Amino acid sequence: MRIIIIGGVAAGMSAATRLRRLQEEAEIIVVERGEHVSFANCGLPYHLGGVIESRSALLLQTPTSLAARFRIDVRVRTEALAIDPAERTVTVRRPDGTVESLGYDELVLTPGATPVRPPIPGIEHALTLRDVTDLDRLIDAAGHAEEAIVIGGGFIGVEVAENLVARGISVHLVEAAGHVIAPLDPEMAEPVHARLRDNGVDLRLRSTVVGIDADGVTLDTGEKLPGALVFAAIGVRPESRLAADAGLEITRSGAIAVDQHWATTDPHIHAAGDGVAKIDAINGDDVLVPLANTANRDGRLLADVISGRPGAARPTLGSAIVGVFGLQVAVTGWSETRLRAAGRPVRVVHTHPVNHAGYYPGATGMRIKLLVDPVTDLILGAQAVAEQGADKRIDVIATAMAGGLTASRLADLELCYAPQFGSAKDPVNFLGWADQNLADGLVDTIQWHELADAMAGGARVIDVRTPAEYENGAIPGSMLIPLDELRGRLGDLPDGDLIVQCAAGLRSYLATRILTQHGRRARSLDGGFTTWADGTAAQ
Repeated sequence: MRIIIIGGVAAGMSAATRLRRLQEEAEIIVVERGEHVSFANCGLPYHLGGVIESRSALLLQTPTSLAARFRIDVRVRTEALAIDPAERTVTVRRPDGTVESLGYDELVLTPGATPVRPPIPGIEHALTLRDVTDLDRLIDAAGHAEEAIVIGGGFIGVEVAENLVARGISVHLVEAAGHVIAPLDPEMAEPVHARLRDNGVDLRLRSTVVGIDADGVTLDTGEKLPGALVFAAIGVRPESRLAADAGLEITRSGAIAVDQHWATTDPHIHAAGDGVAKIDAINGDDVLVPLANTANRDGRLLADVISGRPGAARPTLGSAIVGVFGLQVAVTGWSETRLRAAGRPVRVVHTHPVNHAGYYPGATGMRIKLLVDPVTDLILGAQAVAEQGADKRIDVIATAMAGGLTASRLADLELCYAPQFGSAKDPVNFLGWADQNLADGLVDTIQWHELADAMAGGARVIDVRTPAEYENGAIPGSMLIPLDELRGRLGDLPDGDLIVQCAAGLRSYLATRILTQHGRRARSLDGGFTTWADGTAAQ
């Protein structure tokens, strides 16, 4: 059997090496347009900044090493030009420019995704980062730049901005939306904005680039930002032209359409990786999720299917993490913004725990957000921003989502504990307890973005923090009654609906329980003053 794989790196090489382990006698040919077939693409920004010192560390396998260990025929600098499904042939251009036709029994498409390059005048001046060759160009340009402009505040844009700063370059980061890291909600993104600015990044939100030249960019306001280096991280799109030209079905999002076993509309052509549509775990729709974990997994299981073994695509949650100048930003599932835009009801929990026992040295604060279906109690998404521990908590929640656990069941999880690693009541357990309280009707909460309308409707905000905290910042129009004085000052409370607020939500929960048991209608401001301050700053 001859199996041809078009495209290397994550999905392609996972498929190729798994096929060899399952089919010792198969002829496996990998056609890769670029110079490198197996490299650590997620590590590319960190060689730019010198964190990964050796370029060779990024090169995981070579055609020679793959031939020696796996007997795989890897052909780099070889471009697939056309597929003839009826004849089962692929036309390729060799490195010397000559063209040949290769027959196949099974064909695997793993072309990946290509950076978006919108029709901005001068876009040819902007660099992108897809492979090691792009990295070499970026490093060369950085060597001659004192200022740089990064267009796009997504994962790659933020990583490249950080690593340009590490090289001593002044960075302007331009983002068209109101916040960076699109899967975050606005209040969760505000600490990320602060960290970028604290490290010297000139953050331009709600701004678009309308022109690029050799000296910098022009914004939609007419302002000119100087920079000898312009980097575009505006997103990626599936590289599906080859499949489309072969008559294979393409989704509305431009991805290669596959079934749950990665088969395209031709039974002898399978596809996986960033060029393929995935199944959204929240609503079952097709979705583009260009992440390494999914690409590697799908490439491996695609090889199983071709070899006659069972394998099926899993719905994807889009679990991801990025570092921002020492800050961990992790997400899984949908955001509140996306859920509300889709008309989905959602129960929201914000917490502000510390990453491990507070009495143990080095404890740092966390911001965690949980999104729950109020009818089924199933988890719809989660976000965490922290110095440490965000990865662990989002991984646990993503695992719970994959296993179908409800939000309330998070309270029952038995997680590792020692004071230097966590707390006896882990932040994940606290999310479960908070959800239980809401589901059981022990407390009612209001979100930061709902507060202004509630106050306009006559609700009064009762701040149960200490006088010192109140002096350092308070919600305008709020009334201070410290929690420990509340029972003795019930008569001082104004009439009507009450919204109780503290720093993070715990004391306001306690106060709300006191007030409701004394016959008052009271709601707790979810996430407290911290979340409200983050959210209003992001508006």
